[in-house]
Amino acid sequence: MTVTAEQAAQKAAVLVESLPWLQRFHGETIVVKFGGNAMVDEQLQRDFAADMVYLRYAGVRPVVVHGGGPQISARLAQLGIGSEFRGGYRVTTAETIDVIRDVLSGTISARLGGYLDEHRVGPRAPGLAEVIPGETVFRGERRGAIVDGVEVDLGLVGDAVEADTRAIVRALDEGRIPVVSSVARGPDGFLNVNADAAAAALATALGAAKLVVLTDVAGLYSDWPNRDSLVSVIDTEQLMRMLPGLESGMIPKMTACLDAVQGGVAKAAIIDGRQPHSILLEVFTTEGIGTEVVPA
Repeated sequence: MTVTAEQAAQKAAVLVESLPWLQRFHGETIVVKFGGNAMVDEQLQRDFAADMVYLRYAGVRPVVVHGGGPQISARLAQLGIGSEFRGGYRVTTAETIDVIRDVLSGTISARLGGYLDEHRVGPRAPGLAEVIPGETVFRGERRGAIVDGVEVDLGLVGDAVEADTRAIVRALDEGRIPVVSSVARGPDGFLNVNADAAAAALATALGAAKLVVLTDVAGLYSDWPNRDSLVSVIDTEQLMRMLPGLESGMIPKMTACLDAVQGGVAKAAIIDGRQPHSILLEVFTTEGIGTEVVPA
């Protein structure tokens, strides 16, 4: 295909625009929470893996944290086990936590790791992915939820209160891309933890330069469902005031961004994972996409 001079100039302009961001993030750690429709669409999964490999070869140190709500629900249904949600959280029993661990580490992490490894250079080259079970990274504590003003028991559901970064840093230093699932080790066994919160905890523990949360909307809207009210940049004080009035599905994602920035992460962003290569647009362009959270 013949490329016109104008098309060539546009491509060159894109590459030049990325230069300051390549300089800014070279050698820095970026934690990416992988979720939404990107997790169930094979092409988007492959595009996401390619983006992570691009970041790695561009000198960035990417870390992937993922959940797997749709896949967990599907597996439980196959096994004849019902899914119950209270206050936006999956009620987790001793029976379901084993299924959750298997789906997260045995299926999702493994598949994503395979897509990452497709980009290895040469058949004898080591794999790019380092699959690290979440329970070896996160320490959790059980939590409940408030429903209609009453606290309810969620079973084996917890918050990630601490992250052991040793395996993550070792993998990064070896040039690998860590893939971490959102399960924590609690005082009495394993806990199902929210992947957005887990990603924020890990970004904070790693001193990451940025947290990026993939979701199924373009970003945060100040007047949802008015599509013209997309917020490009918001500081932590503004977000704290806005948080109580957000849609329930956005609260954990924006809370994760808030917690990360308040914990020392320079920036956090929520972007549309349905858009192919949205990560590269967010990291390597001046305008970025989605909504960026910055310190007040």
